[in-house]
Amino acid sequence: MRGRLAALSGAWLAFEDEAGFSMTPPQAKTWSQRGRTPVVRVRGRSRRRVSIAALTWYQPGHRSRLIYRPRRDYGQRDGRKSFSWRDYRDLLITAHQQFGGPIALVWYNLNAYKAADLRRFTQGRDWLTIYYLPPCAPDLNPVEGIWSLLRRGWLSNVAFSTPEHLVQRIRRGLRHIQYRRGPTR
Repeated sequence: MRGRLAALSGAWLAFEDEAGFSMTPPQAKTWSQRGRTPVVRVRGRSRRRVSIAALTWYQPGHRSRLIYRPRRDYGQRDGRKSFSWRDYRDLLITAHQQFGGPIALVWYNLNAYKAADLRRFTQGRDWLTIYYLPPCAPDLNPVEGIWSLLRRGWLSNVAFSTPEHLVQRIRRGLRHIQYRRGPTR
């Protein structure tokens, strides 16, 4: 019933997910001359990583949208590696400011999403309705496909020199995905 009400009220349907990317490049297949195996040299394993939270937005009659925010981890022992409830709150506020209307948000049962402070924040917003995906159901979240496209394309076989280089490559790949033309009918 709540889902139908959200659709009838003109709400944006939003899916959210977070992924982590390390300085070590994902491997992908490539072509080379026979007998010459391509080798990508990497300086060593790095503990530095980047987390990205992304929201995809859908509404009938509108083009789908993508909003993302990076969060760098500089390898500090007691530093937080993933997004906190405040980061998710700020992302939701930014999204609401951009699109204006009500939001039906779909996300996983992650502990950070169920934090007491984030729960209080979401309950106090009449423009936000939250739905939880069942555990172990990544195929229901379209953001998972975005991470797959990034890893197989824009980030594969690249030796990153600095965390900024990694973030730049992620942003470039996300912009390419974001503004890519859909199939024509």
